[in-house]
Amino acid sequence: MPRLTRLTPNTAVGASRDLLADLVSRHGQIGDMVSTMAHSPAVLGGYLQLSRAMGRARLDRRISERISIAVQALQGCRLCLDSHVNAARAMGVDEEEIERAHTGTSADPAIAAIIALALQIYREPTSITDEQVIALREYGYSDRAIADVVGVVALNILTGAFNLLAGLTPESDSSV
Repeated sequence: MPRLTRLTPNTAVGASRDLLADLVSRHGQIGDMVSTMAHSPAVLGGYLQLSRAMGRARLDRRISERISIAVQALQGCRLCLDSHVNAARAMGVDEEEIERAHTGTSADPAIAAIIALALQIYREPTSITDEQVIALREYGYSDRAIADVVGVVALNILTGAFNLLAGLTPESDSSV
């Protein structure tokens, strides 16, 4: 059961009201997470900005979805995990690779290496080594794609932690 209430453009105040009104006018409806984030215009605005920025990432979306699956499998946000699994499927990632992502790996060594980096960023960023970054470059990842991993992880931490705090689950979400 949700712990925080949903807000609408009519019930939100200030900057949150404006952000929600803009989202509703552009998309018609908004999901529980966004409408609940509106309690904090700073959180909602930050989420929207980071989400838009990550839309311009150079990291292949099929890889970033697998990273998101790995992070959310650890973090425990079922709403996020389901969303990323569905997105990966829609992009043609097969079920075996989705299952591997749940365990933080891939059959492709290059993808397994970037997922491993993402999980280190999530768990223990001080353990990242120069050799790992060199190996990622040898797999063909640019510095920009490697840097994008931090953004993917950060976005997942934000959304997953918020949903867990707010008590949002797949059953409570009426619109993603």
